[in-house]
Amino acid sequence: MMRPEDLAFAPDSFAAPTTRAPIRVTWLGTAGFAIEHEGVVVLIDPYVTRASMWQCVRAPLVSDLDAIARYVPRADAIVTGHTHFDHALDVPAIARATGAKVYGSRSCVHLCRASGVPQEQVIDVEGRDARAEVGPFELRFVPSAHSAFALGRVPFPGDIADCDEVPLATHRYKCGAVFGVDVRVAGKRIYHLGSANLVDAAPERDVDLLLMCVAGWTTTERFAPRVMRALAPRAVLLSHWDDFFSPMRKGARALPAMKMPRLVDQLVAQDRDVRIGTVPLLGSIAI
Repeated sequence: MMRPEDLAFAPDSFAAPTTRAPIRVTWLGTAGFAIEHEGVVVLIDPYVTRASMWQCVRAPLVSDLDAIARYVPRADAIVTGHTHFDHALDVPAIARATGAKVYGSRSCVHLCRASGVPQEQVIDVEGRDARAEVGPFELRFVPSAHSAFALGRVPFPGDIADCDEVPLATHRYKCGAVFGVDVRVAGKRIYHLGSANLVDAAPERDVDLLLMCVAGWTTTERFAPRVMRALAPRAVLLSHWDDFFSPMRKGARALPAMKMPRLVDQLVAQDRDVRIGTVPLLGSIAI
């Protein structure tokens, strides 16, 4: 049986050019990534608290400030692709700790403002052709979709519109608008697909590295061919295949329901030259 470690990219797999600073991509678990170039750090969907199943059921969720200080001590920008708790819970706390600007939907804005993030630090990217420049990075926010894996429905649909009282219970982290994140830096394109679905005509093709969510892919019709046709990635780094109820210190444990071997087979069937791999929790590659 194929295991995530069987797919692991070596740290030097991509032979980053020596003529410029590397673009370092680090997996934070779940759909979270830190992308660093020339000393500037962009976080996408950072979630390091990893509340237990019991915590998610019994009480409102609270960020683990020690985990944030340990695993994401620096950020210049934070992007939230959608506002389920495993993507957005830690965003306000990281923003307060680092001073980073937050880019996200109206739901993300409501959450951050209710959590004490200054208004000027939060940017609504919903409803327009939104782009941002952060140091050497250009960020583009591409309309996308969430997989309907909860009995054929998107879990916790709707917007976070009323969160004057934080912390919130798990079910109050509504999905909100969904975005893919097109990151352009040093002549490379990195695309973050934070849920296993997409709006086929929205993203541009020819992506150097696709950060692809695995969770929910089996419930999305023709997921693999649609992704490969829409984005034509040269390489795919798989994410959101791990048990995010388990703490960071225990590393990443794959969930059998993700059916990763089947997904890999379907991606390769579309393009035999595409490179597909994983990294361990807090592991990174340089491109």
